[in-house]
Amino acid sequence: MRYFAFFYLLTTIIAAPTWGQEHDHGAGDAASNLRKIEAPKVFLDKSPRIVAYQLKRLDNQRLLMVEREITDAKYIPVYEAILARVGMSPQFQLESINALAQLQDSDSVTVTMATIDKLDASNRDENRTARQLAKTLLGMIPEQLKSNAIVLRTAAQSDNKLASAIATAALLISGQTDTELDRLTADVSGQLAFLEAITLLPEATQRGKFRSRVVSLLESSKNNVLSNATIRALGFIPDEPADSFSRLAPLVSNDKLRAATVRTLLTIPVQEREAAASLAATSFLVDLAEKTPAEERTTASFIDAMQLADQLLAIVPSKQAKSFRKRLNAVTVRVIRIRTVEEEMRYDIPYFAVEAGKTVQIVLENQDLMPHNLVITVPEALKEVAQLGLQVGPNNGWKKLPYVPESDKVLHATAMVPADQQTTLTFTAPKTPGEYPYVCTFPQHWYRMYGVMVVVDDLDDWLKNPVEPANPIGSNRSFVQAWKVNDLKDELDSGIRGRSPEIGKRLFAEASCAGCHKMEGEGGAIGPELTDVYARWKGDRVGILREVLEPSHKVDAKYVMQRILTVDGRTVTGVLISEDNAKVTLLSNPEAKEPTVILQDDIEAMVPSSVSMMPKALMDQYTKDEVFEVLAYLESVGSPTKP
Repeated sequence: MRYFAFFYLLTTIIAAPTWGQEHDHGAGDAASNLRKIEAPKVFLDKSPRIVAYQLKRLDNQRLLMVEREITDAKYIPVYEAILARVGMSPQFQLESINALAQLQDSDSVTVTMATIDKLDASNRDENRTARQLAKTLLGMIPEQLKSNAIVLRTAAQSDNKLASAIATAALLISGQTDTELDRLTADVSGQLAFLEAITLLPEATQRGKFRSRVVSLLESSKNNVLSNATIRALGFIPDEPADSFSRLAPLVSNDKLRAATVRTLLTIPVQEREAAASLAATSFLVDLAEKTPAEERTTASFIDAMQLADQLLAIVPSKQAKSFRKRLNAVTVRVIRIRTVEEEMRYDIPYFAVEAGKTVQIVLENQDLMPHNLVITVPEALKEVAQLGLQVGPNNGWKKLPYVPESDKVLHATAMVPADQQTTLTFTAPKTPGEYPYVCTFPQHWYRMYGVMVVVDDLDDWLKNPVEPANPIGSNRSFVQAWKVNDLKDELDSGIRGRSPEIGKRLFAEASCAGCHKMEGEGGAIGPELTDVYARWKGDRVGILREVLEPSHKVDAKYVMQRILTVDGRTVTGVLISEDNAKVTLLSNPEAKEPTVILQDDIEAMVPSSVSMMPKALMDQYTKDEVFEVLAYLESVGSPTKP
């Protein structure tokens, strides 16, 4: 719980709001001035076309305010609109699935697949909605999916390729015999759906069951499209990584398969990469770098190939590695690709190494909803720079960059990178070896979003024996488990019983929860007070656990992040404060002194997100007992008479 974003911040835990009503979050709640919304009047007794037109004109918040009941078929269009709407949180999708199953005398699988099949997979936002619905479908118990095998087999033949893959994934989870799998993959379209289905399966163990079939397709394929899909699918199967590496490494020389091969090889742990195959692949990739025209060295595929070559240098003999490094340095700079992790508010790599005094290029790809930047500081200055950046705000920072302070402790920085975009930062590494932190200085992100650039005298020597740098904010915690509600819910009652409020309070503070939330009047004011959380949720322990572990399960419509694309190509994100025919007003971050105003004439599109501002995976560095300690502490404060 290191960072509870100010818009959502467990708002469903705190208030369980009535649509159209404001929250009373206290003086610290920056969203307290959200406008009140009148419930829309929709005439459901009109023709289907008119009803659809009325519902389509409503934004998500107003759509959720439309009356709906499971007692009358006239409400079917309302539930259908909610289910297919971009930006709806899973709670409302699940409500609509169950309602439609009852109103249409159907079932959840049929309803979900029918909706997915109607969504346009070529549209980015509808594609994301379909994949969100797929998570719900693939999270159903295998028996439920198996009982709907006929529906799923029919959907697997859909012309909608994403729907076909999702249906195939559901069939795989339900359990298929070899004969049934042979029928599913009898032609190329079925094989492609099967391979895409592998990438959709939520559990690694599920994917591993089909490795032999994927390998068989790789060995027999004479179709480049199919081969690329097979190579990609192998990247999602962690089983037998050494065998996967040995099979794929020779394919880096194939122009038609190289891009997919490199991406999959990058997923295989270094210790699983065989030395001889690594040497051969490195030799080819260095030759490729020398032959590639300068104007083509900025493409994503080239950058990926050079990242793989850089990693493989740690495996080849030292003398050859230094020779290869010298050749690479003559034609290209060392490139480090850093991606943001969607919904988790972190970079995908915790540290990387560079050689002192050498040119290095960082490519920052933002795959998250929130805007992020990357600021490199001098050693031991992460927190100071982040806090100074907060004071600077969105305007007139270092080199006019937002949230970057004018400080001699800032070495290099990017601009804020909007969702689904990237930027490049090229610089000369410091001449003094050491551990140089990098951090996102957007307000409050530094709690979770940081890493270390290790500057060394000899990069290849370091790569032979890498040493993990110290955590730049002093945390000694490491990953424990990607906790899910099902992992803990059956033990909640016994797990909370007999806990120590003192231990829970300490963990609450250690996890930085107190930096954003008040408990009994003490703590931060960015988020709402949590003192009476259990009273407000009427003791629903599972519901509260879900809000902590799955913050996007329910996102209050008044706190949904909006993503605006302007006509000049800018992307602006924030919570909608007000909208009229002339302008849209957003609150872009928890510390914003003024809202952001965008003229309607300047807006190309405005799309809501179903993703909560509160990141998931907040408790993944805590043990089961520690999670229970925190939950017990919250309960003991709000309900002192409970065990």
